[in-house]
Amino acid sequence: MVEAIAKFLLEKTKHRPKIGIICGSGLGGIADKLENQDIFPYETIPSFPISTVAGHNGRLVFGTLKSVAAVCMKGRFHPYEGYEVWQCAMPIRVMKLVGVTTLIVTNAAGGINSNFKVGDIMLIKDHINVPGMSGLNPLRGRNDERLGPRFLAMNRAYNLDLMKLLKNCAKELKLSDHLQEGVYCMVGGPSYETVAEVKALHALGADAVGMSTVHEVIFARHCNIRVLGISLITNKCVTDYESNEETNHEEVMEVANKRATDLENLISEFVFKIKDVI
Repeated sequence: MVEAIAKFLLEKTKHRPKIGIICGSGLGGIADKLENQDIFPYETIPSFPISTVAGHNGRLVFGTLKSVAAVCMKGRFHPYEGYEVWQCAMPIRVMKLVGVTTLIVTNAAGGINSNFKVGDIMLIKDHINVPGMSGLNPLRGRNDERLGPRFLAMNRAYNLDLMKLLKNCAKELKLSDHLQEGVYCMVGGPSYETVAEVKALHALGADAVGMSTVHEVIFARHCNIRVLGISLITNKCVTDYESNEETNHEEVMEVANKRATDLENLISEFVFKIKDVI
C-alpha cells in the first residue's frame, strides 16, 4: 500500500523531497511557504487517511523551501480520530519512499514545566510514549525488515546535530528568549488531562504534553530518517484544583496563530542552513 501511494505521488510531481515537514495545529502556514507547489488533498490520494480536526487542512504539499525540495503534511492524523496508530504514522513511510531523509515534526502542546510560558517554542530532546507503554506502538505486528529492525533503539530519537543547528538559527533570528528544550509526552486524547494526570506526567519528567508526534517519530527512526521535533507551547496545563481555567482547542489555535510566523521563519532558516548536508 505504501509503495502504491509513493508511486502515485511521484508520477504526479516533479519534486523529489529530501525534507519532510509535519504541520501541527494552527501551523499549516509552513506549507504555504513552499514554492512551485504540487498539492494533493488527502482524499485524492489512494488509501490515505483523512484529517478530521479543525486546524488540520488535510493536504500533502510538495514544493521547494529556500530552494530545497520538501514535502509538507498540512494536517496530521491522531488515534483519537479512530485510526490505528500505524495508520497515523503511515505517511512517514510514504515520505521515506519518495526520498525524505530528514523529518521536521511540529505540534501544539500544553506546558507542564512551570518555567515555560505560553508562546514558547520547545525543542524536543526526548519523549514519553504513554500509549506505547500499554502496547499501542506503531511497530506492533509483523516487522518489515526492508524498512527497519524488529527491535528499535529510541534513546537517540531526536538528532543532536539538528537540535544544535536549530538553536543557532534561533539565535540569529533573535528567538532564543522564546526557545526552550524539554521532554514531550504523548497521551491518547481527545480529552485534555486532569489535574492528577498533569501532576503524574510532571513526576515522570514531562515538560509538555500533546496527542501526536511520537508515533511519527518512531516510524521515522525505524526507517532511518533523522528527526527534529518542535512543540509550540499554546497553553499552560492546569495543576490547581481551585482553578477555574479550562484548556480548549480555540485557545490552542489562537496562540498557534500568533506565534506561527516566528516558527515558520525559524524552520525556513533551518532548512536554508541544512541544505548543503542533506
